[in-house]
Amino acid sequence: MGITKSELFKKRQNKIAQFAKAFDHPARVAILEYILDNKTCICNDLVDVLPLSQSTITQHLKELKQIGIIKGEVEGPKINYCIDDAAWEEARDMFLNIFTRHVKKSDCC
Repeated sequence: MGITKSELFKKRQNKIAQFAKAFDHPARVAILEYILDNKTCICNDLVDVLPLSQSTITQHLKELKQIGIIKGEVEGPKINYCIDDAAWEEARDMFLNIFTRHVKKSDCC
């Protein structure tokens, strides 16, 4: 596996990149929107609403959980997923900070 050199960047920059990864695939965006709209989800629910196999959805859920933007709770044979409020607020604040730093200037290229 190649070296990413992520250790050469600030912790904050690495964290923003991790959060951005949550949004780098339309399936993950759809999963996050579903969880936000329904306040929770079970993998089988997503199979009914997304045009993806259960194994593909499971992989995307695993990625989102690994990033920390969602958390899962085992309920019998099912895993119940929800947004991790602290991580969601952290991501929102980081992205807002970046997007509000740019002020449109007419003398820029």
